[in-house]
Formats: sequence, structure tokens, C-alpha cells
Amino acid sequence: MEKINNLQQENTEKDMEKMNNLQQENTEKDMEKINNLFHKLNLEGGSLNNLSPADVLQITTHALQSNESCADEELVQTFLQKLLMMNYRARYIKNKETSKQDQTKQGDLFEARSENVHDVFEIMSLSNKGTNRSDRIHPMDVQMAVFLCADDFLKQLMVTKLSQCQYALPLLVPNPFTHQTEFPLWTFRQINKSWKTRNPKNETISQTQLIYTAQTPMVFFFRFDSVSSSKSELMNSLINEKHNTFFHRNCPGSSRSRVLMDGVVEIAWFCPSGKDTDQFNDCVAFCNLHGDAGDHEKQLQILTDMSSVNVVLLAQLNRNSRSAKTIQNLYTNTKPLIFLFTEDESTMIKTGKGKYKIGMKDRNQSEVSENLRRAINDCLSESSSTFILEDLSKHSDIRVDEKNNEDCRRGREAAQSMISLLVEKDLIGIKESILPHQGKLWHQWSQKNKELHRLRGKEIEMENSKNQTKLKKIRKQQHESNISEFMKLFIRQMNSHDKHEKMFFIKWLGNLLDEYTSADLSDIHHKYDEKWSKVLKLKEKHDQSKQLIAEQTELERISEDLQAAGFGLEHMMREIGQIYESCSSVKKNKKGLQVHFSSLPSLAAEMMISGFPLELMDGDAVHVPLIWISAVLDELVKKLGDQRIFVLSILGIQSSGKSTMLNAMFGLQFAVSAGRCTRGVFMQLVKVSDEMKTQMKSDYILVVDTEGLRALELAGKSTKHHDNELATFVVGLGHLTLINIFGENPSEMQDVLQIVVQALMRMKKVRLNPRCVFVHQNVSDVTAGEKNMEGRRRLQEKLDEMTKLAAKDEVYDADRFSDIIRFDVQNDVKYFAQLWEGSPPMAPPNPNYCENIQDLKKTIISHASQSDGIKSKDLQYRIKDLWEALLNERFVFSFRNSLEISAYRKLETEYSKWSWSLRSAMMDTESKLHNQIENKAIDKVEETDLQRELKKTSEEVKKSMAEFFEKDPDKDTLIQWKTSFELKIKDVQENIVRETKRKLNEVLQQQGLKKKFDDKRKKHEDTLYKKSEELALKFKGKGNNEETLKKEFDLFWKEWMEMIITDNPKIKDIDIMRDVREMLSNVYESAPVDHWSESSEDNNIFTVPSYSDYAIYKTSKKGKFEAVKGVYKAVKETLGYTQTLSPEDEAQIRSLVADVAQKTNEMIKSFKISVTGYNKSYIQQVTDYIKARILAHEKGVKYVFKNEFFMDLSYCIFKKETEMITEQQRMFREANDPVLYLEKKREEYYSIFQKYCKGSTSAAIFGEIICQKLKEPIEQSVYKKTAKDLTDEIKSNSAALNGNRSKLEKHILKVLAKEEDFGKYINYIHNPRDYFKSFIRDEVSQYIKDEFSVSVFPKMKENIELLQQKIIKAARESTECVQANRGDFGLWKKNFTQKLSAELIFSEQDLSGVTHRDVEDFNILKDVITQELPAIMSDISRRFNTNTFPVNLDQDFRPEEILISHFCKCCWAQCPFCEAICTNTIENHDGDHSVPFHRVYGIIGVCFWKTTNLSPWVCTSCVASNDRSFHHDASDNTVLYKQYRTAGGECAKWSITPDTSELPYWKWFVCRFQKDLEKHYEKTFAGSVLNADRIIRRCRLPTVNSSSVGNHSSSPSWPALAQGIRRARNPGRWPRVSPDQAPEVTVETRLALARTSTARPWPDSGNAANGVKCSTKIE
Repeated sequence: MEKINNLQQENTEKDMEKMNNLQQENTEKDMEKINNLFHKLNLEGGSLNNLSPADVLQITTHALQSNESCADEELVQTFLQKLLMMNYRARYIKNKETSKQDQTKQGDLFEARSENVHDVFEIMSLSNKGTNRSDRIHPMDVQMAVFLCADDFLKQLMVTKLSQCQYALPLLVPNPFTHQTEFPLWTFRQINKSWKTRNPKNETISQTQLIYTAQTPMVFFFRFDSVSSSKSELMNSLINEKHNTFFHRNCPGSSRSRVLMDGVVEIAWFCPSGKDTDQFNDCVAFCNLHGDAGDHEKQLQILTDMSSVNVVLLAQLNRNSRSAKTIQNLYTNTKPLIFLFTEDESTMIKTGKGKYKIGMKDRNQSEVSENLRRAINDCLSESSSTFILEDLSKHSDIRVDEKNNEDCRRGREAAQSMISLLVEKDLIGIKESILPHQGKLWHQWSQKNKELHRLRGKEIEMENSKNQTKLKKIRKQQHESNISEFMKLFIRQMNSHDKHEKMFFIKWLGNLLDEYTSADLSDIHHKYDEKWSKVLKLKEKHDQSKQLIAEQTELERISEDLQAAGFGLEHMMREIGQIYESCSSVKKNKKGLQVHFSSLPSLAAEMMISGFPLELMDGDAVHVPLIWISAVLDELVKKLGDQRIFVLSILGIQSSGKSTMLNAMFGLQFAVSAGRCTRGVFMQLVKVSDEMKTQMKSDYILVVDTEGLRALELAGKSTKHHDNELATFVVGLGHLTLINIFGENPSEMQDVLQIVVQALMRMKKVRLNPRCVFVHQNVSDVTAGEKNMEGRRRLQEKLDEMTKLAAKDEVYDADRFSDIIRFDVQNDVKYFAQLWEGSPPMAPPNPNYCENIQDLKKTIISHASQSDGIKSKDLQYRIKDLWEALLNERFVFSFRNSLEISAYRKLETEYSKWSWSLRSAMMDTESKLHNQIENKAIDKVEETDLQRELKKTSEEVKKSMAEFFEKDPDKDTLIQWKTSFELKIKDVQENIVRETKRKLNEVLQQQGLKKKFDDKRKKHEDTLYKKSEELALKFKGKGNNEETLKKEFDLFWKEWMEMIITDNPKIKDIDIMRDVREMLSNVYESAPVDHWSESSEDNNIFTVPSYSDYAIYKTSKKGKFEAVKGVYKAVKETLGYTQTLSPEDEAQIRSLVADVAQKTNEMIKSFKISVTGYNKSYIQQVTDYIKARILAHEKGVKYVFKNEFFMDLSYCIFKKETEMITEQQRMFREANDPVLYLEKKREEYYSIFQKYCKGSTSAAIFGEIICQKLKEPIEQSVYKKTAKDLTDEIKSNSAALNGNRSKLEKHILKVLAKEEDFGKYINYIHNPRDYFKSFIRDEVSQYIKDEFSVSVFPKMKENIELLQQKIIKAARESTECVQANRGDFGLWKKNFTQKLSAELIFSEQDLSGVTHRDVEDFNILKDVITQELPAIMSDISRRFNTNTFPVNLDQDFRPEEILISHFCKCCWAQCPFCEAICTNTIENHDGDHSVPFHRVYGIIGVCFWKTTNLSPWVCTSCVASNDRSFHHDASDNTVLYKQYRTAGGECAKWSITPDTSELPYWKWFVCRFQKDLEKHYEKTFAGSVLNADRIIRRCRLPTVNSSSVGNHSSSPSWPALAQGIRRARNPGRWPRVSPDQAPEVTVETRLALARTSTARPWPDSGNAANGVKCSTKIE
């Protein structure tokens, strides 16, 4: 026996060894298969858990393909793409290569027996067994391979999408690499299931539960050994006969070669719909163990223990099978057990309590399914056992993902610690207690902010001030609110440095919050449904009783509870946003906030980058938190760079499937539920892969999801305005907007289409060009082409109809939809199949719907490829512009495109540089040609010559322009102006050429006028040279001393000067103003002698407060005129006020005065008095022009001017020009009075006289003469060249002058505020162009003084040295030429002067009268010039100083005049209301006039209608009002400010956008100069006195920045002038403060200068009911 036992033991050990070897061999083979699979799928390069959502959610080229078959390496991408789009055909992807191989092999077999093609027996015997399916990759292997390689977040996303596809989900997964069985509990955390059941009263009960907490029965299916029938297919027939919930052997693409599914347990749930047709009456879980259960004892043991019913599938019972014992144990257990025998023909037999046998052989599948369903239902009715998914994690022998991931564990603990703070709190009031910042205070702030932008009543400025105070107070209250412990924990955890832990925390918190709120929300929904049903029944009965009112009131209360009970991550991020905004407003960190508030936007930016949506518009407050959103977008730029973004938005009615569509298209996470839809506006980033960036021209797609139009939550309230706002905001934000329409019902479509068309029309009017695509959801039979064509035709007609209706509302000329947007009805209208394939809750998504999604996605990418998107930095400005325009209610009227404005300002700056380059280059050419004309080297100037000279610079400018428009970051915005600015630069060039030609031709024409003076001067010079020579010959060689020679020369000079004086009368001094007075007195003899007092400023027509005293109104009777003066007296005696001109009349007259002054200035310059001399006829010419302009003006207006207007205008113009005329006359006299001219040359003649006496050679003497004659031309040239160089330097270096006109004006405003000179202010306000000129002159003068030794003098020295070199070179080359050609002095002289003709005004004629008969040694001549020239240059340098430099400059080449010409060639139109200057730097520009900062009316003398009370109103706040109006003519007719364009005239040419910011600059000015203004205009600011002291205490003056003076969002760069205001009220007490000494100014401290909470800080309108009038009538 012992031997036998030993032998048996030995055999057993050998068997065990063989078995182990076999198992090891099988394991190695299995691993080889697995590795081969991963290799085929191109997954072997990455480790397990390496794929993340970021890898699969980005836009790739593969994502645009819709392949039903693909190569092995593309299977993963194709599977994920379809899965994320909820396309259940993701499991049915065919292998393209295998399919081709199968076809090839079948063809080869057929060809091999082609000679017996008619022998059916032989042909049918052919086989390709082993090649048909074994090489195919099993679809479930693709799914499981991706699952194994995915990280926790991608796994969760996959399982969520599988659930949405109504697929079974992996419950237990054997990991082939770790050999552990894993339970991916984490992946189930986001899955909700909804179902309906009936209670004993036959009432339908709806339930929605998180599936991991659902307590349901569970039926467990497994098999032993191989069976002929498919277990999975049988299970499908129980759950959904029309859908393969579990993949089985008969599914498309299935094969025998699966390698990853054995041992996998999948789970699915049957959810009843509450109908009689339901298979089961309650929610039931079904688990399916794949493979032979005998090989997977762990899974079998766990699930049979946890199940409610076990179902085993086997061929037949066999006592000797290895599973016999297990089966026996299961049968003896009390738990229900159902046997399914595939080789048994019997029907259902109950073998005991809870024990059933069902045969399947040769039986109808549906019959078997029915037997099985009945058996399961019977078992479930007898069993109370339930299954909770989460309980599976209690088993110690399986690996639970959540327990083994430290980041996940810590994230859960942090989330649970937060949720613990919510225990026993009332859900309805929870947000109010733990999220206080977003509650009542935030809603109040939002409402007040809207009121601020929608001011009502007469006292707009006061309302504005009060609202600003209230807004600040609310922000302060927000800031003082405590941060709840809940939010402290949230912020602390969000600041965790571990990215994965933070992600798990956010996910956990969302899951736990859903779990926490689901029960209460479900209960509130149930109450809402019940109450809604009661209300409907009462309405059907037409019951108008108190009961209906009570029920409706209760329904509204429940609706409010439903809104209050909603609590998710978006509310916590909203709270953080409000904490940030409150801290930003008070510029102080919050008590209890562990981090600095400036770090909070970074948290939101990180969430967006991680794939979470961010709330853009708070749906509860219906407000965009601009400060918060801007800060978050700034952080995005810091983290990602300034990326280019394509914005995709969506619009549609509520519950039309907008969020579902976006989620399916991009795999996003927008909230989707029937109970509570999207509220507000959310945005989420979708990354574009590197391969697609070039094609799409974008780095990201920003998807904007919106709440539904006509939302049920707003029922009973006004929805049209809200929907219009929402549509306008979303359409304006998106480059492409999807218009989601549920079905094709025209009545359903009409409201939505009208809203959309109106929004698009608004975009067209403000030059935004979005595109749209219409999506018809839930359209049956979408494949019917004819029906689709008919649908498109109807849609086109409806859109055209809506366009006409919208055009009436928007006052826009459009008849067809295509008039407002590019629209292709064939490609931009999509028809979508219904979402569900069958009836929910068990219906899977319709694959046709998913294909429609894919088609739409391609269309979106196509549109994106045609768009340039928007830069991240610019996105916040677009959001701000849209929202602020909407806040002002009238969108088109209020919209300010900050991006366009910024780009245009940049373009203006470049334009200034380009035009300066052309002007600067032409100045050089003009100087050269001017010299040549004076030298008579040329006698005509052609435009072609000038164009040729300018060609090089012109080409450089064109190149610079091309680079700017092609490479600038804002090139997509700038492109709209490219053509117009190319034309403008062309016009500038042509104008410069024409102007230069005109000036040079004037020089040519003046040659004849100058000839008389030049000939006489040359005659005197020549005579003097001869006389000097004759006198010198008398004393030559007689040894006379220096004193004798000097005495003889002085005597000679005196005699000669007396002779010249006798022959040439002295040029007399002039008195221009005397001549003007005489001229005007002769014209109007009745004018009083003392009408113009030299000391009186009252008659200064440029600064007069009003022109009313000059006007004579035309009467309607027989064309006679009635003087206003007589009417004034009667009106004033009766009513106590004086009639004045209308605002248009005042503006027209002021514009006439300014233009006449400008034109007469140009006329006087054209007289060239410095060349021709003064003549009284010039006064006549100017006054004739003034008279003609006045008469022309009177033809188009309702008044004529008194004689005093012509007289005062003429007098003031000449008074202003007196200095220039006098200076030019001085220059003329110095150049043409022979005595003065020759006296300056006395020392030169004496020097020559000395040389003659000393016996110097003719060559030496002649060299001396040449040097002396060169002295004046050299000086002129040096001055001219230095002036040109200096102009370029000033244009580059001067802070005031190194930009364009707009920048210069801001600098002027700063200087004015610093100097506090009221007279200068009034001059600037009433005569802006003259003030600009004066300011430029002062700036240039000061620059020359400050920089003279550093810059001006060195430039002069450099130019002198350069010119000296050129002259010496010319002398040397002329000498060499004469010697080479054996020429005489005539040849030398000609050569020498020609070489210098472009540099100096020096010609042969200048040497014609000098004797040179003895000049033979030209080397001596050259040497004398070389030796004497440095002394000449030194003398010129010595006399060059700050006093002589400005005096000696040529009038046409003075730096200030050049810069005035450059800066003042721009738009000078003035606002018809406040006279602010249009800031467009381009003369005759396209489009409307505009100015970023308007002024207080009282500054220009505007008073209230029929009063003498100066108005404190401002244009931008007036146009924001709904009831303010103005008088646009002399009648009592008024026009609303908001409709100011309808007044026509200048009003129609201006764009004045509403702006409720405080404009402290001009309010400070009024505070500072109130008494001066009242004295100047002889009017008063009525009402409360401006409270300057309070203003000083509360704020400081902000920067005059690029967007506006006093814009509260701008950053200060210079100090407020609070000290100056104080000094004004307390003279002598306050020291001056320099800008550098001023303390830092925070944004929020820059409040309205006239704001106070206890007293009126700004003058009220006095008798405001009367409206407003100025010398401008305003109401």
C-alpha cells in the first residue's frame, strides 16, 4: 500500500507539474497575444493609465473623419471619437485591412479552381477557414485596451459615454499586466439613471439616482464550459431587444480571437418607463461574467453572493465536470437560481422555491426570453435581496481604484470634509448662508449697475453719482461679509500644488454635491409637477377664482425654491468671482482669505484649461461679472500665451438639446438634465491639435453654451427683452452661432428666428460679421432629399420675412436675410434625426443623430478655417464691449468696439509715421530744388521730377504698410482699412508733391519780383568792389599804417552810403493795425472810432462766449430782417430771460470763424512778404475774402450777420497775424534795404581793401571775396539743414510731439491741468486749432532752449563741417577741371557754383561784378578758400545761439511750422453739443466723427432752455437717458438725445456712445474754475454749489489715457490735481506738488469728482423741467 501511495503521490506531483507548465505556457501565449494586440493598436509605446482626456478631446484631423472601417492603428482613435459622440456604432468598426485580405483570399481560392467554375459541389467545397475571423481585432478588445491604457479621468469619461450609449459597463476587470482583478468604482461616480415606477395607487413615480448609490435587485449571468447559445445576446433580449447592451458573438465585427474579455464582468441596468410594456416593474441590475465561470472563481464567488438572482448557462449537467461542485452549492443555497440548458428541449420548469430550469435547444429565442423574464420576475418577487454598487468595494480580494490612488483618496477626503459642513442644513437656504457674496448683495449690485447704465429723469449726473456711491457701498458690504468655512476649505484645496489631487477633489466635490442635493431636488420637482398639474386643470376649466391665484402663487414659490436649491461647482466659482470683485473694488484683501485675492483668477483659469466650463453670465443675477471674467482671461493668457481663439456659441429654446449636442460634438461636460437646464452662459475651451492649427488658424475653440430662450423659469415675466439681450450677446461673441430649432413647426420657429435675425442685424450695424448655422433637431426622415429642400425653402422665406420685420425695429435697410449675413441655405442648414433610437429611458442615442453631429462638426471646422478668430487678450474686450452696450439697452447706439478702436488708433499712429516719412523726404528735395531755383540752375519744376525724388521713400513706406497689415497681431481687424489707408497715403503723397510744386513755383514766380532788388543790390556791391580797388591802388606800396588805411576807408564808406541813401529811399516802418482800422472805417463809416480798444478783450471774436449779439434773424414776412436785439428787450422785460442762438447755429458760426482764420493765415503766408515786401492791397484781398465767406454762409442759414461781425472778424484776424507780417517785413527790409544790407558787409569790404593795399594777388583777393560772398548762403543753408534735422529729432523725442494729434491733445490737457490757467483753457476750448499751433510753437521753442547745447548746437556744427568739406571739395575739383582743360576763371567759376547749386543759394551772378582779369593761379585761389573758410565757419558758429537761431530761420523751414503742418492736417470737427474735437487724426476721414471724452456743457456756455443757468450735463450721459432732449433749431421743437442723429446736420455726422463713467477731468475743471466760468459767460451754475472740498477728499484726477479722460478703468500715470483744487479754494496755503511726488492712485479711488452721499455734489439743472439751452439749446 505504501508503494501504491507513493506511486500515486508521484503521479499527482507530475500531473501538477505538467499542469503548472501548461498554465505557464498558456499564460505566456496569452501575454504574447495581448502584447501583439497592443502593438497592433499602437498602444504599446505608452504605459498603463497614460491616456488622458486631453489626448482625446482636442480637435484633430482624425476627428473630422467618419469612417466605418479603418486600419488597426486607427481603431483606438476611431473608437474614442465615436464613443465621445455617443455613437453606439463605436463597437462595430470594421478592420479595413482584414476585410481586404478576406476578399483577396476568397478571390484567390475561386481563381484556383476557375476551370471547374460550373461544378457546384467542388465550388462549395472551397474554404478559407481560419482566415476569415481569427486575424480580426475583437471590438471589445479595442474597448478594454483603451480602458487599460486610460488614466482615471479618461476611464470615467469612457464609462459615462458607454452608459449614455446604453452599453454594459466594465464592473470587474482582470488586469493582464498586474494579474489583479480591479473594480473601477471611480468610473461610475458621474452616472445617473432615471426611471419611472407605479405605486399601488397606479400613480407614476419618477426617480433619478446616482447609480453607485442606487439600491436595486441584481441578476447575475454566467456560464460553465462552452455553450452553443450566446449568453450576452439572451441578456439583451431581456433589457432591450433592439439594442446590443452586451456585445455578443453575433454582433458585427465579432471574432473568436478576443484576448481581454475573459473574466471581465459587465453591468447594465434595466430602467422601467412606468408603462405596461416594461419587462420589469422596477430598476434591475444585470451582471454578465464573460468567459467560463470555472476559470474565474473570484468573480463568480463575489457576484453570486451579492446577486438577487443567479442565472447559469451550460450545455447540460455533468456530475464529473469540474463545475459540478460549484453548481451543487449554488443550488442548495436559498438564493434563486435559474438554469439555462442549451442542449435541453424542455420548457420552463420550477424545480423548487426560487429554482428554475429552462431548456433552449430547438426553441424560439423570444419564447426562451419570455420564460426567462417570467422566472426572473418570480424570483425577484420572492427575494428581498438588493445590490448596491459601492458595496463591491468591501471585498478585500479585489483592487478598488479609489482606494489604491492616493490623489483620489485625498481628494475625496477634502470633498467629504466640505460636505460634512452642509449636514442638516436646509438646501433651499444653503446658498444664502454659505455663499453670501453672490446672494442679495450681488443681485443688488447687478441691478444698480443696470440702473447706472439706464438712467432716467432729468438729474442724470446726480443719479449717476448716487448710483456710483451705492455700488461702492454694496461692494464694501460684500467685502465685509464673512467667508464661510465651506468656501475657505474650497479655496485652500484649490490652491493645492498637486494637479491630479486638485482634479480629483473637484470631481469628488461635484459628485458628492449631486448626491447631497439629488433627493431634495427630486422632491421639489415632484411638488412642482403636482402643482403645475393642478394649475393646468384649473386653467382648462377657465377658472379665475382665488384658488387659481393661490395655486399660481404657490407654484411660483416652488419655482423659486427649485432655483435656490440648485447647488453646484458653478456656484462656488461664482462666489470666488464675487470675492475677487469685492476685493478688487476696495483694493484690499479680505479678512479670513488665506491667499491674496489676486491669485483667485488663476484657479478658474486652471479649471478652464483642465476642461471645466466657466460661468460667463450669472443666470440668476442675469449679469456678466466683467472684472472677474477679465481677470480670468488675463490668467489664461499668462498660462497659455496669447492664443488665437475661435468662438462657437449656440442659441435655441429651452430643452431643445443645445448642451447635449455640444457635449456629443466635443466630449464636453455642460450640465444636461430635463429637470434643470443651463442657466446663464457658460464657456469651455477645446484645444486644437498642432496638426490642425494651420488649417483652422486657431489654437482653441471656445464653446459658449447658453440658457434656453423662452425659458420656463421666466414664465410670467417679460422674456422678450431678456431673450433679445441674450441673443445679441451670444451672437456678438461667437464667430459662428448654432441656431438650434426643435422640429420644423413654423410657429415654434418664428419667435426664435426673429430674435436671431435682429441680433445678427445689430452685429452688421456695428461691423461685426458672425456666421450662423441653423440646426433642426428631432426631424423625422432626414434622408428625404425633397423634404429637406422644401424645408430649406420655407426657412429661407421665413428668414427673409423676419429680416423685414427686424429691419423696421432696427431702422435698417434690408429685405433679405442675405443682406445682413453671408448665408448658404444648402450648407448652413442642418437636419438632425431625433436623439433617441426608441423611447427613453432604455433607448440608446440614434446613430443617425451622431452622424449629423459629425457632419455639423465638419461644417464648424470649415467656418473656423475661414475665420481669423480672436486673440485671448482681445476676447475680454469683446465681452466687455458687448455687455456694456447691452447694459445701455440700445445696443447699436451704445456699442464701442474696443478692439477696432485700439487697432485703429495703432493704425493712426503708423499713418502719422508714414506721412511724416514722406513729408520729411520731400523737405530735403524742396530745399535742394529751392537752392537750384535761387541759383537759376532750373527754371521749372514738374510733378514727375518730385515723384521721382520721392520714389525711394514711397517704396519704403509701401513696404512698411504691407508689413504692418500682414504681420501686426491685429491684422485681421486692420484689414478692413487697408485699401482706404493705401489710398490715403497715396493722396498724402500727391498732396505733398502738389504743395511742394506750388511752393517752388511761387519761388520761380518771385524771381521776377526779386530781380529789381537783386540787380540794384548787385550793382551796389560791384561798385563798392571797384571803388575799394581804386582807393586801394592809391595807397598800394606807400607803407601806410593801419590807422591811416582805416581812416581813409571810413571816409570813403560814409560818402558812398550818403550817395546810396539819396538814390534809394529808406523802406518805411509799417503799422498794420492802423491800416486795417482805416480800411474798415472807410467801408463802414458809421463804425465808432473807439470800437476796437487795444486793451479790450471783449471783442475777441475767437473767444466770445456766444455769437448771439452778431446775429440778425430772418423773418418770414417779405424777406425783411428783424434784429434780435429789439426782441431781446421785450422778451427780457416780460419773461426775464434772453433769447440765444441754437446749438447748431453757434457751432456753425464758430466753425466758420475758425475756418476763415485758417484760410486767411494761409493766404497771408502766400503773399511772401519777406520776399516782396508789405503792401496795403493785401489787407483788401483778405477782407474781400472774409466778406465773400460771410455772404456764402448766410445763404444756407436762418440769420444774417450784423456789420460788426465782419469788422470784428477782420480786425481780430489781422491782430492775430500782425506779428507774422511784421516779422516778414523785417526780413524783407534787412534783405532789400541797401544801407542795412551793405552795412552788414562793411567789414568784408574793409578786409578786401586791406589786401589790395598790401599787394595781395588777384587770386588771393578773389578767394577772399568768394569766401565773404559764401558767408550768407552758408549761414542760410546751415540754418535750414539744422532746422530740418531738429524737426526730425523733436518728432522722435518730444513727449508731446512724438505721436499723433490724439496723443498731442492728451498732453495738452495734462499741461493745462498742471498750469491751471483759465485763459489758456478758454483759448483751447474755443480756438482749439490756434491753441494747438501755439502749443506746438511753445514746445519747439522750449525744446530748443533745453536741448540747445546738447543737441541743436552739435547739429549745427556737424552741418557746418559737412558743408565746409563740400565747398573745399568743389574748389579742388573745379581747380583740377580748369587745369585739365586749360580753362580760365570763367570755367572755374561755372564749375564751382554748379557743384554747390543744390547745397547753397550761390550762383555765377553773385560773382559777375567782381574783377578777376588777373586770376591765373587757381591753386592759390583754392588754397585761399581752404584757409579762409574755417574762419568764416567759426564766425557763423560764434553767432549761433538760442536767440539768433529762431530769428534767422527761414519761415518755410521753421521746425514749429513744419510740425504744425504735420499735426494740424487732421479732423477739426467739433461736437455739436459740447464742442469737443473729433480725435480722428486723418483729414476728411471716412465714417462718423467721434471723441472718447466729451465735456460738461457749461464749459462752453451751455445753459438750460430759457434760463441763464449753466448746464452741468455731458453728451455721453445725455444720450444714455431716455427722456432728455435738446432744441435743434430756434423753435421750441425738441429731439431726444438718444435720437440725436435724427436732428440731421452735424448731429448726424457724429457717433456719441452712452457712457456713465464719471469724466472727472472736466468736472474737476468746473469745480476749479466755477467762478471764472460764471464771470466769463455772465451766467451761473444754479442749484447746489459744487462741493469741491468734498470732491478733493474723495478722489484724485486720473490719467488722460487713450480711451477717455476720467475712465474709471484706466490706470493713473500722473497725479490728480487735488492739491490744485484746494489751492483754488484756499490760495497761498497749499504748496505745488510735482507729478513725481504724488502718491499712487488705485482704480477704485478714482471716483466721480462731483460725488457725495449727503449733499448734491454737482449742480442740479435749476429749473430742469425747462430742459437745457446754451447758447446751445439743450433739454
